Amino acid sequence: MSTALPTLELFSKPLFVLEMANNHMGDVEHGIALIRAFGEVCRKFPFRFAFKLQYRNLDSFIHPAMRGRDDLKYIKRFSETRLQREQFDALVAEMRANGFLCMSTPFDEASVEVIEEQALDCIKIASCSMSDWPLLERVVLSQQPLIVSTAGSTTEELDRLVSFLTHREKKFAILHCVGEYPTPDAHMHLSQLDYLRRRYPGVRVGFSTHENPDNTDIVKIALAKGARIFEKHVGLPTDQYPLNAYSASPQQVENWLRAAQTALLLCGEGEQRLPVNQTERDSLRSLRRGVFARRPIATGEVVHEHDIYFAFPPQDEQFTANDWSKYATFTAQVDIPTDAALSSENTQRRDVRDKVWEIVQRVRTQLRDSHVVVPGRVDLEISHHYGLEHFDEIGLTMLTVVNRGYCKKLLMLLPGQQHPEQFHEHKEETFHVLHGELRLHLDGVERICRPGDVVTVEPGVRHAFRSDDGAIIEELSSTHYSNDSFYSDPAINANQDRKTLLSYWMD
Repeated sequence: MSTALPTLELFSKPLFVLEMANNHMGDVEHGIALIRAFGEVCRKFPFRFAFKLQYRNLDSFIHPAMRGRDDLKYIKRFSETRLQREQFDALVAEMRANGFLCMSTPFDEASVEVIEEQALDCIKIASCSMSDWPLLERVVLSQQPLIVSTAGSTTEELDRLVSFLTHREKKFAILHCVGEYPTPDAHMHLSQLDYLRRRYPGVRVGFSTHENPDNTDIVKIALAKGARIFEKHVGLPTDQYPLNAYSASPQQVENWLRAAQTALLLCGEGEQRLPVNQTERDSLRSLRRGVFARRPIATGEVVHEHDIYFAFPPQDEQFTANDWSKYATFTAQVDIPTDAALSSENTQRRDVRDKVWEIVQRVRTQLRDSHVVVPGRVDLEISHHYGLEHFDEIGLTMLTVVNRGYCKKLLMLLPGQQHPEQFHEHKEETFHVLHGELRLHLDGVERICRPGDVVTVEPGVRHAFRSDDGAIIEELSSTHYSNDSFYSDPAINANQDRKTLLSYWMD
């Protein structure tokens, strides 16, 4: 049986994750007995094993008005099985003593800090949180690799997740998962494993399973379809703590692991992403965190991150943490009091993701038509100095090829675009026009530049440029520093949201 491994080795062979969830029942001694019982089972098999907990900072996770509500299922369960930090530490120590890797699922940002302090081997993201962008932004700052369940997600949501984690250079895996507890056989659709492997080549794919624990055929099929990470809820049945319908006992896990040593080919739907199961999405939404006002917000105010907080449970029609991202702008339509829910009834949400995608497609088209070749994967910066709504008139797209002691970028102006006047204190730039005609202003003096022209812009020289029909410029320079661009218009310097950064495959 495996012991704790360096991060780079975590996904190098099949990994079986035993999900304790709340089955420690708030009883540390029961949790320790559970870990030991499964340790005896897992030592019989040549796989890698991990035990997984769930972390929530209940004092901030649950909305103040909802605390103590025994009539709400999840709040009652979370409260009754609550453990203190030192108790979780005891469980983690027992897991390591029994040779398990240690994981946890954080449902809020505070829980990520606990995972880091405990130096757990991996972070698990639950399906209900896979598009919780505030949580994901915090998680990617951690050193731990990630495993993400994908129940109830659309292809678009999956694409965003994979792109986001790839851009952040995170080591991660995704799990086909069905968020029904227990899952009927007809809803397994194990060929979704084929779909995920085809769509995201190079990404580790696994299976989070909630079937009847006596069923040992499903793990064989999943293995045959390429799953190499498996997650199952486990429990230790006693007179005081009976098992639920989807948690496996030590004997059931032993049978499951024996079945996992063989694989049979049984296929379901795998050619495309499954249609959204609305019942499943509604169930997952009930586990998300709602967006609440941290202070009174006046009509017409743009709502920023410091103006709100996320808390459980969400209200009907309320915006959730999953709606909050760098692509979304929220504006109050009426006065919103402290602790009130932000919803479509009192707040307007504007999502610019489609505009960003449209810009990327126009950049791809211009590159193709100009026959300028770039690396397959590039870091893309969309500069929208006065907002995305004015990007077609004033803006620029930059593709960073190299940024070391020297820097190489491609600057792209779409037809009719101009870049406002700026200067650099440290950076010296040389512009080499590759495509199109450029009107370049240096300290107010205009010159026309065409393909093949080379112009050097020294530090301190104010420069602006535009193109009527579109242009592509190769910029060679000394190292680029993010705080070394000074615009003549102070409104641009004050705009902290004038850039959108992403990674993209241009071929």
